[in-house]
Amino acid sequence: MTKSISSKNNTYFTTSNVPSKSPHAKTLFCIAHDLPPLREPIAIRAKKLLGQFQKHWEIHILTGTENGYLNEAASVEFVKSWYPKRLIEFIGKLKLDKLLMFLIWPDSKIFWFIPALIKGYQLIKRQNCSAIFVFMMPYSAGLVGIALKWLTGLPLVLSLDDSLSCTDMHPVSASWLHHQLERWLENFYVRQADAIVYVSQFNLELVKKRQPQSQQSKFHLIRCGADPLDFSTPVDSVVSESFKIVYTGGMNGWYDFYHRPEEHTLPKKLYRAWMKLGSYERIKIDYRSSSPIFIGKAAQQAMSQNPNWENKIHVKIYGNSFPESVVQKVLQNQNLTDVVSVFGALPHSQAIQNARQADLLLITLPNRTDGSSGGRISCKTYEYLMSDRPILAAVPKGENWDYLKDKPGVWLVEPTDTEAMAQVIAQVAAAKFSGSPLTFDRTALQQELSYINLVENYFQILDKVCSNSTVTN
Repeated sequence: MTKSISSKNNTYFTTSNVPSKSPHAKTLFCIAHDLPPLREPIAIRAKKLLGQFQKHWEIHILTGTENGYLNEAASVEFVKSWYPKRLIEFIGKLKLDKLLMFLIWPDSKIFWFIPALIKGYQLIKRQNCSAIFVFMMPYSAGLVGIALKWLTGLPLVLSLDDSLSCTDMHPVSASWLHHQLERWLENFYVRQADAIVYVSQFNLELVKKRQPQSQQSKFHLIRCGADPLDFSTPVDSVVSESFKIVYTGGMNGWYDFYHRPEEHTLPKKLYRAWMKLGSYERIKIDYRSSSPIFIGKAAQQAMSQNPNWENKIHVKIYGNSFPESVVQKVLQNQNLTDVVSVFGALPHSQAIQNARQADLLLITLPNRTDGSSGGRISCKTYEYLMSDRPILAAVPKGENWDYLKDKPGVWLVEPTDTEAMAQVIAQVAAAKFSGSPLTFDRTALQQELSYINLVENYFQILDKVCSNSTVTN
């Protein structure tokens, strides 16, 4: 396990938009398919880390994000995918999506591979780079990095967001053959890279134990983090008589509550059976448990047990990507329209501010029905811990649970245990309504979680692979 190294020259909440670098800085070629203005966690993480990379490296970025942007000091080159949109849409209209699941592999960004490879090779030759660094996902970006390593001989560092072996994120493969190909591909990444970074200790160990001794030293753990600047501005102190539970990010499980029993018609059942035909289920995930239904029921229970709180507890979900019609039907089916409010995606900075103003922050991940441990750890875990807000973590046993179990101000419950959730809500709400809202000092954690410090681990890895490289610029 790689431990975070704090820079003695950095203090909490001290950084700059365009960090200074050594006049003798080497050049790093970075592949980051997703960049802002995209709002996905991988895009935000890439932006934060690459901004810190500029302290020691001249960076050139290849991206598949149109209008992708880092800052004024960064060179960003957009490459358009050769994705056959009309053909894919035509196949979709024929209801043959099943064929696409079998044929498009490892992900839809595979159509970016050839144009990215051509442009990447041209840029590397022109820029005299020292190393290649790849943010993954998408997994196809890793293939671009490997091909560029073969063509240029430069050392390669792969940084995985979600492991292909993570059964929380990838519980089902298109077929048994695809499952075997996914295992092969992740092993291939390891053996072709000079170093590979995981955000999960569980998933790292899962893949590492499949490798021969000669590959063991390539593995590094660098967890996700948070940017201190996002938490440096004062929070508006709004006095409210209500109690607000906040969740930032998309939720799943909507369609599990969408249809009433009488709506499960034979044609719909046959179509679902067709879509599942031939698929290989690595583990069964209960996506209902990562919906707002259980926390909504728990909020209702807490209010029913405390009549003076009637209509005062509200659940706010920010970052929904599902159709509004689906969301509203589910909330109506479950009688939660007065308790749960769902909003679309927000700028990252606004989502952070909403979280900092919450009375209780919610993390929820779907249950593994067999009770086994998983390796998924939510990115919002780290951002929540940068605040002083109470945290209710409705997560299954596994890495997220283990990571949070000794953190201050965190209550851990099973994802569907509404009774336990209601007890936590009642405890935290009682403190607020009595005039003494709960807050927690997590200053010691904030240095550990800061991108300013996490990036030092990346510097060590890059310095090592470059010193071992036989390529001369």
